[in-house]
Amino acid sequence: MDNCIFCKIIDNFIPSERLYEDGRFIIVRDIDPKARLHYLAIPKKHYAYLSNMDASDTQELGHIFAAIARESENLGLQNGYRLIVNQGADAGQTVFHLHIHILGGEALEWRKNNE
Repeated sequence: MDNCIFCKIIDNFIPSERLYEDGRFIIVRDIDPKARLHYLAIPKKHYAYLSNMDASDTQELGHIFAAIARESENLGLQNGYRLIVNQGADAGQTVFHLHIHILGGEALEWRKNNE
């Protein structure tokens, strides 16, 4: 996708520190962190939404989740982490390339109704 910032990061048009990379996805730091440690797991294949995936793409997500679990200690997430996938503008999605927020490095509160 020509205008997708995450596609540009994946294609090295925009530099980023890759904390993990394999043939399917990368993990980078979020530039606007919402926790002490805030990373993004970004699939190399472009999907705007989960609904754009077909049945064969579900293996992609399984691979990403398993890799996040394996890499959690290397990312400083020994005491736990939260995974978030925003879908659509009402959910707070600002980049329309499917990605998983990985938050941790501190005790995370659960806020209700934007408190």
